[in-house]
Amino acid sequence: MTQAAASERRGLLAALAAIVVIALVLSGIAPKDRLTWWMEVLPAMIALAVLFATRRSYPLTTLLYVLITLHCLVLIYGGAYTYAHVPLGFWLQDLLGTVRNPYDKIGHFMQGFVPAMIAREIFVRGGYVRGRRMTAFLCVCAAMTVSAVYELIEWWAALAVGEGADEFLGTQGDEWDTQSDMFMALIGSCTALVLLSRLHDRQIASLSSPGTPRSASTA
Repeated sequence: MTQAAASERRGLLAALAAIVVIALVLSGIAPKDRLTWWMEVLPAMIALAVLFATRRSYPLTTLLYVLITLHCLVLIYGGAYTYAHVPLGFWLQDLLGTVRNPYDKIGHFMQGFVPAMIAREIFVRGGYVRGRRMTAFLCVCAAMTVSAVYELIEWWAALAVGEGADEFLGTQGDEWDTQSDMFMALIGSCTALVLLSRLHDRQIASLSSPGTPRSASTA
């Protein structure tokens, strides 16, 4: 990676961080439900803090930073309106003719898509797994574990908060909501691996290149 490319990368990452922070601030001004907002955007806040803390010790590929940013924006947008009342979801509902606001399915699709790529970066860069097929299988397993844990968190929230967690759960009366959420995560993880694995490999190789300037790898 050249110095010019490293400088461009730093600028892009700074812009991505700024976008997430601005979105957080705007979404928190007057959310539809304050408790739901906190529960929905907390993962984005944690991700932002972790990425900032590890930006030098374990910098990620640019692709992964972009994907994490998109996932954070999905969470933040859902937190501002609650998933069952997101305007984009109502538009999709009219377009697709669904019986409920489907925005939460976008969130669960991303919940599979992005964690699968995070797991892939850790596995590939660390050399923990041999073989592309086994790597892909374990990435899907990791994404599904994240999805299952999130569903458990929703259950615990329902037990702890009661009716106050209804907006956070966003089931909209669907008795199979948990299963369909996890299915969307499965589709998301498989889609990410099929579409992005080759690009991801190239970026990992560039990030790990012996000739990469220190300033580039610590952006």
